[in-house]
Amino acid sequence: MNRHVRLLAVALALAACQAQPTGPAPLEGARIGGPFKLIDQNGRPFTDADLRGRYAVVYFGYTFCPDVCPIGMGAIAAGLKQVEASDPALGAKVVPVFVTLDPARDTPAVLKTFVTAFHPRAIGLTGDAAAIAKVARAYAVAHSKGEVSSGGGYLVNHTDAAYLMGPDGKPIATAEQDRGPDAVAAVIRQWVK
Repeated sequence: MNRHVRLLAVALALAACQAQPTGPAPLEGARIGGPFKLIDQNGRPFTDADLRGRYAVVYFGYTFCPDVCPIGMGAIAAGLKQVEASDPALGAKVVPVFVTLDPARDTPAVLKTFVTAFHPRAIGLTGDAAAIAKVARAYAVAHSKGEVSSGGGYLVNHTDAAYLMGPDGKPIATAEQDRGPDAVAAVIRQWVK
């Protein structure tokens, strides 16, 4: 095969990989998301309306998590950075959002340190226990506080899911952070327009 034919074959293969989907989004019509009133990592009020017009990868966890949450946020941030490197305009449309399930320990200052360690545009959200419980229910995230150790520490058991939400606040797809950065990047490339 000559060089030009090989280059054309590679170009067509790459174009096919980045083709927009033709069917409905996997989470189209799902009851995930909804209105919320929380506090961001800068101590300012933040609502679901503040995300309108942007795609968001919304992930729930807590900063004291020993393993799952930092790995999940790391995969989301690394996947978004892959997209930003190859297509800056596409990447700029997406913001990573981390919602704590441990508001007693995850103050705005703690969240700021946590989220900025992963991505400069990441948003960290907290609130009182009732507000967190409400937003967790809206996003179908189960959570419960584990046993408190003699030293006062505890784990928070929770659903490990991240959602790609559309600019209209409706769910599009799971971000697949548990499969790593490449999977997150693929979801963003597939569904963000």
